[in-house]
Amino acid sequence: MQKITPFLWFNNNAEAAVKFYTSIFKKSTIGTIARYDKAGEKVSGQPAGSVMTVEFQLEGQEFIALNGGPMFKFNESISFVVNCKTQKEVDYYWKTLTADGGKAVQCGWLQDRFGLSWQIVPTVLNELLLDKDAAKAQRVMQAMLKMVKLDIKKLKAAAKAK
Repeated sequence: MQKITPFLWFNNNAEAAVKFYTSIFKKSTIGTIARYDKAGEKVSGQPAGSVMTVEFQLEGQEFIALNGGPMFKFNESISFVVNCKTQKEVDYYWKTLTADGGKAVQCGWLQDRFGLSWQIVPTVLNELLLDKDAAKAQRVMQAMLKMVKLDIKKLKAAAKAK
């Protein structure tokens, strides 16, 4: 068990969200599913027998999803970064995470259909932004700021431009 585990609050669709996430990431598993009992039903408002928590892993990272009710919603102050080596990877995660009601935001950010924010980032971006040539890094930053889904070819082209 890892020391710190992200705990994600859903209204009543934690199990559907977990199935969605584990279908996207190759190294994923669904673990223990706990259900509300009569006592939990009274406190949470969730029906006895319904899913309370789902433990799961994505790429070795442990998470817990909770059906806690409608009191809290996700917002952009918390997001998960998916580091991608290739444009094919960027395109895959972008397409699958925005499917069925997700939405593109800006600069590689998106929200999935459950409202969770993700950053789909090519690993080369950090390298380009940290280049010793400040002008090159600035061109890359300016190019990135104009993008919704990040494009590796365009980022590299911005770095090479004069």
